[in-house]
Amino acid sequence: MKDLPGTSLQKACRLLVLFCALHLSATLFYYLAGTSLSPQRSLEPPPSPGLGPRRGALAYTNLSQLEPEPRPVTDCPETSPLLVGLLLEKANPELREGGRYAPQNCKALQKVALIIPFRNREEHLKYWLYYLHPILQRQQLDYGVYVINQDGEETFNRAKLLNIGFEEALKEYDYDCFVFSDVDLIPMDDRNTYKCYSQPRHLSVSMDKFGFRLPYNQYFGGVSALSKEQFQKINGFPNNYWGWGGEDDDIYNRLVFKGMGISRPDAFIGKCRMIRHSRDQKNEPNPQRFSRIAHTRETMNSDGLNSLTYKVVKTEKFPLYTKITVDIGSPKR
Repeated sequence: MKDLPGTSLQKACRLLVLFCALHLSATLFYYLAGTSLSPQRSLEPPPSPGLGPRRGALAYTNLSQLEPEPRPVTDCPETSPLLVGLLLEKANPELREGGRYAPQNCKALQKVALIIPFRNREEHLKYWLYYLHPILQRQQLDYGVYVINQDGEETFNRAKLLNIGFEEALKEYDYDCFVFSDVDLIPMDDRNTYKCYSQPRHLSVSMDKFGFRLPYNQYFGGVSALSKEQFQKINGFPNNYWGWGGEDDDIYNRLVFKGMGISRPDAFIGKCRMIRHSRDQKNEPNPQRFSRIAHTRETMNSDGLNSLTYKVVKTEKFPLYTKITVDIGSPKR
């Protein structure tokens, strides 16, 4: 009896499924057997053309054998060849000798001389230069930095050094604005522009020393800016304040007596920090300051730029500033 067509097709399908199952089983057996016999083969890197004994071979070349022998490590030299010197110079490549700068992509609206009264404050000066140069450059000022160093061991005279800075800076360049700054004050906001305004400008409005508040309305100490005309109108600063205190109040009086007011940035923009330090020797509080302040109106026309005497001992041009050492004499006994 002949098989029906449907029965023959079913047998053929069963044989095909059985054959596939046997083939898959054999493949799995040999795969698992090969893995168990060569446990480290899967950890080796894949072969690269030309590195093995023949392309497609199962044996891989050990790449570590092709690496060069390590060279012996020698001691570093006593002085590193990688050093570049004074880092502050590298941070201000556009500065000219003596701490001079002018923007290259525009013409500055003002030519500003920054005057710092100075003696024995090298560490503070480093901080001031580090922070102020980038700020002044962002403010696009044509400026120069002048450190007026009092020679000798006589009592410190801040205001007289500022007068000297005004005179000496003008010998170098036609400055039209003068910013007088203590070396230990750092602005906290670069929108507090170190330039001159229509009225004398008090820049150090809120110092951390005073809890970021103005100590009193007449305060004009720390950092201030006056144009050349404003400074000459008040006959500069007084020369007879030896020791700490009083000269900034005398300056305020001079401005008022000449009909000028004081402009200030707001308390937020005018924030600044003071570098902490102990009181300098030979800069003790001036016991005569109160009596001198009381007589500003009588003395301002005879004590100032028109009575200034000093001797320049040495002028030094450094990459970040000009240092002028001066002999300012001694107070009248």
